[in-house]
Amino acid sequence: MGWAEIGVILVVAMLVFGPERLPELAKQAGGFVRTVKQMADNAKNDLGREIGQDLSGLQLRDLDPREAVRRTFLDEPLLSGGTAAKAVTSRALRPGEKPPFDAEAT
Repeated sequence: MGWAEIGVILVVAMLVFGPERLPELAKQAGGFVRTVKQMADNAKNDLGREIGQDLSGLQLRDLDPREAVRRTFLDEPLLSGGTAAKAVTSRALRPGEKPPFDAEAT
């Protein structure tokens, strides 16, 4: 939101509520935002206390489905030992050549 939008909101609020009630409404809105922020912080702390150290390094960004897809398909995959997997290079089959067979995949 830019300054122009904030200015429009202030002008509309002044026209709707009047200049005498506007400071009180701003004070109430500030208190509401403060209360919501405090509630969110308390919920985050309670959740962290309940989960414990198991997921202490977990970031909210890690729970984003888009981030999971990006990590899975776009980043270089990791093997179970933590080393980067070698990329499989594919090539077109020659005429009459049989495709490779993977017994573990069937």
